[in-house]
Formats: sequence, C-alpha cells, structure tokens
Amino acid sequence: MASPPSPVHGRGAQSDAVPQRFGLAARELDGDWLDAREDIDGPGPKLRTTVVEEKPKTIVSFNQSPDIPFDRSINAYRGCEHGCIYCFARPTHAYHDLSPGLDFETKLFAKPDAARILRETLTKPNYRPAPIAMGTNTDPYQPIEGRYRITRQILEVALETRHPVTITTKSARVTRDMDLLRELARLDLVAVGVSVTSLDPRLSGLLEPRASSPAKRLEALGSLVAAGIPAHVSIAPVIPSITDAFIEGILQEAAARGVTSASWIMLRLPHEVAPLFREWLEVHFPERAGKVMNIVQSVRNGRDNDPSFFSRMKPQGVWAEVFRTRFRLATRRLGMNTVSLKLDSSHFVRPSPGGQLSLL
Repeated sequence: MASPPSPVHGRGAQSDAVPQRFGLAARELDGDWLDAREDIDGPGPKLRTTVVEEKPKTIVSFNQSPDIPFDRSINAYRGCEHGCIYCFARPTHAYHDLSPGLDFETKLFAKPDAARILRETLTKPNYRPAPIAMGTNTDPYQPIEGRYRITRQILEVALETRHPVTITTKSARVTRDMDLLRELARLDLVAVGVSVTSLDPRLSGLLEPRASSPAKRLEALGSLVAAGIPAHVSIAPVIPSITDAFIEGILQEAAARGVTSASWIMLRLPHEVAPLFREWLEVHFPERAGKVMNIVQSVRNGRDNDPSFFSRMKPQGVWAEVFRTRFRLATRRLGMNTVSLKLDSSHFVRPSPGGQLSLL
C-alpha cells in the first residue's frame, strides 16, 4: 500500500491541482527521485502570500438563488489566506487561471475601492435597500484585512447610510470593529455570524490553518453578545467522522456565552474542492478517508456533491437526519433559535452623488 503524501505545513490544500473543467494542461511531477527530492535538492521554497489590487466596476453581487436567505453580497477579497480545505469558494480562482488549491490561499486579490463603489451603488435612484451579506464567499476578516481595512470602510458606509449588513467570519478580528458594530446594532442594522467547526485546536489547525482558533472564535462571540451585537454561531461545515462529534459541544459553549442563534451546514464539495478534500483526507486521516467519503456520498445522492438548486443545501438520507436531529435537540435543550432576527431597512439614507448624504 502506498504511503500518504507528506503534508504541506501551515496550509489547507496539499497541492496546486489545475482545474480540468477549462481544459488547462495538467502538470505532474514524475521520476524516481521524487521520494528523495528533499534529500537531494533540499526543502522547497516557503509559500508566500501575495496580494494583487483589483479595480472592479461593481461591488455588490445580486443573486436569485432559492437556497440562500439573501439576495445581495459583497466580497472585499478574492481568495482567502485562512486556507480552509473545504471552502466552496475555491473553484472561483480557476477563472483567473489559478489553482483552487494552494493558489487560492496564497495568491489573493483585494478591492481597495470597494467602499467608494458601494457608495456609488447606493446613490442610484432605483436601488432598494436590503441586508448585504459579507463573508459569503471569502472571509472579510482574513489576515490582509488588518492592512487594507476594506471591510471596515464598507461598515462605515453602511453606518453612514443606515444600510443593514450581515457578516460571516472565522476570525476573531471582527472584534476590532466593535465600535462600528455596536452603533450598527443600536440601529438594528447588523448581525454577525461566527463559524466554529470544532473545539480541537489541532484539528482546526489542519482544517483551517490560518483562521482564529476555536477558543478565540468563541471568545469573540461572547464579546459581541456583551456589546449588544446580535451574534450567531454557525457550525459550518459539519464533516462526518471528522467534526460531527463537536456539534453539541459547540452549541453548549456558544450558549454559555449568551448566543441564542445557531445553524449548521453539511460539507459541500463542488468542482475542484472534492479532489482537494480527498487529498487532504489521505494526508491527515488516511485510516478513515473511505468512511468519510462514503457518508458524504450517502447524503448527496451517491455523488461527492449535489449542485442542484433546492437540494444542494439540504442533505438527504440517514446520516443527514442524524445530524439534523442532534442539532435540533441540542438547540431546544439550550433554548436557542426561539426568536428570529430581522434587520431594519426602513431608515436607509441615500448618499448624494457628491458624496454627502442627502438631507431629504
């Protein structure tokens, strides 16, 4: 039996597989020297993160998907240094002729003009406000936000115009914008979701190598609650035989910090995410890789992924029902999900084309 490949330390993806959907030529190392290449050539160069500044013409993306609860979103960055191996956004890097693997977490794009473009969008007479979702594709608080502050600038525009926003993140950096979030919350303009996948820092370090530790994410949830900011814990994704053992524990830890809203999402493996995730399993959990993928396929109609509208977010089968029941019983016991949160769009103030808010 072949031994599993050596891990790429500090990164989620274990290779830079080229997407085959677009007919790009695949490159594969070959030769007897591969097993001893580090002894011969020494270790390869350390992966470095690079950032390209992007100049988009639009910043708000609209969708008509029946499977998600929002119709518009903003992503300040393309690619994500958190490196979550399961990230469903990885295939978007293929549109840049880049790999959804290591390129996705090392070759990033930032949109410094996002706040200015958002303001221009909000000035349009036909624009009608509704909550803008942030963090739906890549994390708005990944490490480069500390340098660019694009997410903070977007929140400043939201507060100025009284426009509602939602945030989803795996980073405790969200608390750095507590001043803005507190003011937005006072006006019923914001809700913050923090995704927690496990309570084991070592496991999270393999799954999400550059995201905040589980303890820091839970601490951030507690800080948000204490500041009066609507906070939500998302167990996303649930990975069978890897993270599902933590469902009740995560909910209990969040509830102990005053969080009353929770959700879960089953692992999704679209396009190149499936082979990247399989490779990750072979590196880190070879003894249970087969079991994990058998369960994944059992809830996705026998496939690695179900891309169809109406069913892609609704896993089926016995295992899906087990997870669903466990989540329902735990939230009921903890008194969670008894009140629905509704953000307020009624106080939206359209900015004038000159940059000042309209007085009308």
